[in-house]
Amino acid sequence: MKNIITLLTLFFVFTFFHSVSSAAQNGQDSIKSKIETIDGNEYIGVILEKTNEKIRLKTESLGEIVILVTNVRNISEIKIVKGKDGRLWTENPQATRYLWAPNGFNLKKGEGYYQNAWILFNQVVYGLSDHFSLGAGTVPLFIFAGTPSPVWLTAKVSVPVVENKFNLGAGLLAGTVVGVSSGSFGILYGVSTFGSRDQNLTVGLGWGFADGQMAKDPTINISGMIRTGPRGYLITENYFIGTSDNYMILLSLGGRRIINHVGLDFGAFVPIGKDIDTFFVVPWLGFTIPFGK
Repeated sequence: MKNIITLLTLFFVFTFFHSVSSAAQNGQDSIKSKIETIDGNEYIGVILEKTNEKIRLKTESLGEIVILVTNVRNISEIKIVKGKDGRLWTENPQATRYLWAPNGFNLKKGEGYYQNAWILFNQVVYGLSDHFSLGAGTVPLFIFAGTPSPVWLTAKVSVPVVENKFNLGAGLLAGTVVGVSSGSFGILYGVSTFGSRDQNLTVGLGWGFADGQMAKDPTINISGMIRTGPRGYLITENYFIGTSDNYMILLSLGGRRIINHVGLDFGAFVPIGKDIDTFFVVPWLGFTIPFGK
């Protein structure tokens, strides 16, 4: 197992640093204004003039345009990066996690999201500050003739050690199973994230617990994200779960597509283990809806 972990780790690290090296040549981040109009259009640029009647905006692709104030639904400041194609990309709107695993980035104060996977998995997370977020989730199995259902709370703290290059995070997921006399569970974890919100690699350790018993061996998580375009991301999320006499490796490859602010996540997990003799693939499909600030 150690040889497999070493080879996979080297592969992910090489892929990550190659992508970051390429991304570093694409230009610097900058702050611009995003104007959303009541007809559903979005315009990004620098506001040159703003009156009670109109807004004059300098955009990258359309040049200077004039928007009537009566047509404006919302104005916000956003961070943008210059992409590989030379066009302006908005900052990653869903940068704090991979398919499920968290990283060292945090939601900004007032931001939140609702995540759903395969209809039954439901979770809501909200940023109480730029460095601390809380969440809650459930798999409502009770709708099936009162089947016991897991519910949980999450908390995460994030510290930017080197802005946009190195973040540390730590968190807790603690839950119970409603409908049984005992059934507490959870995980205590810490993560180190290298890179920006668009291109990053995370290495994490987590200790699971159930009914008051903490696991002796940590679960190792290695995950990464590479931005492929204005609205697309390549994601990998991988777990190495081992004990003194057994092990399981859970590998995944997937992606994310931003469609009208909603993130559509898709991918597949492949389990490898000492007692797993048959190759099979577990698909992943979910979506995330942002809300708040």
